Amino acid sequence: MVEINCNQITDRESLHNVFAAAFGFPVIYGRNMDAWIDCLTCLDDPSAGMTSIHVNPGEILPLALHNASDFKARCPELFTAVVECAAFVNWRRIEKGEPAVLALSFYVSGA
Repeated sequence: MVEINCNQITDRESLHNVFAAAFGFPVIYGRNMDAWIDCLTCLDDPSAGMTSIHVNPGEILPLALHNASDFKARCPELFTAVVECAAFVNWRRIEKGEPAVLALSFYVSGA
């Protein structure tokens, strides 16, 4: 499981800082949602060098977003981007005949 403290996300720059640190994105990471999708699509392919976190083929990585409701209220566009892009990672893989690789879970403050 990868856990993200969404209280650390206040804008696009901090979103990419938090996710790059949590997933070990490469130095060539483009710091946009297309690059985010590209990196997370390769979670089960360590040879791609897109993340330092990996799952075995066929496994799903739980992505726990802590303080998700605060994040959604504070940065609704970024929250939506994360949710939609995580779904796109899985859709892209399924379209290629590969299994989904991400599962989102949301935690509220104090939980």
